[in-house]
Amino acid sequence: MKFFIDTANLEQIREANDLGVLDGVTTNPSLMAKEHIKGEANIRQHYVDICNIVKGDVSAEVIATDLDGMLKEGQALAALHPQIVVKVPCTKDGIKAVKHFSDNGIRTNCTLVFSLGQALLAAKAGATYVSPFVGRLDDISTDGVELIRQIVGVYQYYEFGTQVLAASIRHTMHIIQCLEAGADVATCPLSAIMGLLKHPLTDAGLAQFLADHKKVNG
Repeated sequence: MKFFIDTANLEQIREANDLGVLDGVTTNPSLMAKEHIKGEANIRQHYVDICNIVKGDVSAEVIATDLDGMLKEGQALAALHPQIVVKVPCTKDGIKAVKHFSDNGIRTNCTLVFSLGQALLAAKAGATYVSPFVGRLDDISTDGVELIRQIVGVYQYYEFGTQVLAASIRHTMHIIQCLEAGADVATCPLSAIMGLLKHPLTDAGLAQFLADHKKVNG
């Protein structure tokens, strides 16, 4: 499974990249706003800055909700850097945009997916990635990980090339569950990725090794 970090914070991206396990980055308008990045020119430069840190795909989201606007924005974003993947919402016009981009060699991430039907349409339109939102489904007492499992099963059975990108990951256990469900990618906050390192037996074992070394070597 690939690891993407879900942030627009350059320091967090560098920290995750320094681990040597980062495969890409996802962003959205909310994450950009959190970093106080304003203005179209500054936002687009920020995407380029991210691409210059990582080697993998970087999802850049369109703001427009109409087809013409999505196509215009998406083409401009894709032209910024070869690593850019155009992120579009799973709406009627969004699916049309995914189809247009797919037909014209522009890779896409179809986002805000909450059902198997939406995932089916995204794959049929040729999306590179589909992003089901695990945490937001859990918030309304729906099993987000089970949706990941369903989409993976359908994509494998019908041999769709679209990759399942588990999004809205809230914690480390979500990563493990999405891994077991067969997700191609999990996009996570840095805290969730770093949480994979934590285990009390690792800490206890290391402390014991160091204590024994001190006894022998003074």
